[in-house]
Amino acid sequence: MANNITFDTETDLPDRAVLVSLVTDSVKKKGINPEYSLHELVQLAETAGVEVMDTISQNLAKPDPKFFIGKGKVEELRMAMEAVDATTAIFDHELSGAQVRHLEESLDVKIIDRTQLILDIFAQRANTREGIIQVELAQLTYLLPRLSGHSTNLSRLGGGIGTRGPGESKLEMDRRHIRNRVNDLKDQLEEITKHRTLYRERRQKAGVFQVALVGYTNAGKSTLLKELTDADVYIQDQLFATLDPTTRVLELPTGKEVVITDTVGFIQNLPHDLIAAFRATLEEANEANLILHVVDASSEMREDQMAVVQSILVDLGASDKPQIVLYNKKDRCTPEQLEMLNTGEGHLTISAFDEADLLAIRDAIQTILTGDTIIFRIPADRGDLASLLYRVGEIVNQEFDGSDSLYEVILHKDDYEKNGYLLQDYIEVSHT
Repeated sequence: MANNITFDTETDLPDRAVLVSLVTDSVKKKGINPEYSLHELVQLAETAGVEVMDTISQNLAKPDPKFFIGKGKVEELRMAMEAVDATTAIFDHELSGAQVRHLEESLDVKIIDRTQLILDIFAQRANTREGIIQVELAQLTYLLPRLSGHSTNLSRLGGGIGTRGPGESKLEMDRRHIRNRVNDLKDQLEEITKHRTLYRERRQKAGVFQVALVGYTNAGKSTLLKELTDADVYIQDQLFATLDPTTRVLELPTGKEVVITDTVGFIQNLPHDLIAAFRATLEEANEANLILHVVDASSEMREDQMAVVQSILVDLGASDKPQIVLYNKKDRCTPEQLEMLNTGEGHLTISAFDEADLLAIRDAIQTILTGDTIIFRIPADRGDLASLLYRVGEIVNQEFDGSDSLYEVILHKDDYEKNGYLLQDYIEVSHT
């Protein structure tokens, strides 16, 4: 995929932006690291193809209702933007329509907030029909209550960040038309959701074990999927490199096959409209038998990123799923970082490019998938039960005792729970 550069339609130059952070009392109470959040905003802007010229921070007890950062700070921002010939101001927070309008009138530049920036990146990444519909729905839902604040903005700078993507041609519609379009998109998404749900139900009825890869954006989920399954997925060291979920078959050491799905990456302050629009996609995590939580172990904000992922899993109703934490990118970690990692049960320290680590992941999945090792005594005339054993587990040994056969079987938990009652009377020896 080519590098995305956004252009100002009047100057034919890439967007040049000054990034703005506001540190309030509530931010401090929540324990949010404003410096890291601003660093992340720089990454988001660069991912969107913006040239970051400068950053500015402001401390206030609470946001200014009119100018967000206060009138005096707006003047400082205006001078900073003029000094670097910036065309855009990007705020590390969500702005109201009124705040956008007042800032725009004072600065005479394009005003973008964090939510709009993330939506813009998703607009660049959407490739499938489902992804395009989801992004446009999120864009219009975000825009609807802010039309009055963005009208001048949209008419002055028709291109670049904040105005592109599947929803670009809809941005200047009136509220009535946008509401109609939103309803239409929801109907289309509902049809797609029905098909996705049907596929999931078919996999469940067939006894297919489902694994979901989740994690903070750029944790390495897509790379891991590619190395585990040879999946042809887009890999890039940038935020939200992949948007559309990819499902592939993964073969375990015993030969048992499971399906594994890569989901969209999470990020702090992920827009609510985006979560709502992508809920059908994120349901892959909710319907999975097992979640692989991929963590960038080399990140200085590792614990905060893990907390963000867990919080979103709670919102999705998937927090109680069996989970394996994969501390990825161990080759980028310092010795001190490696020492801090949890090495207990349910945690693996890995590199997606280490064959031994990939095998360890398969073994860990298999351990959760399989249950006890049990020996069954099956009479010679019960071929139906012998066939059932092959369906619900892995036959590791078979011996003959008179007219009976003794089968040593590693059971697959889900498969056995569905049909195992038929075998209860034939258990010879049970051990773990």
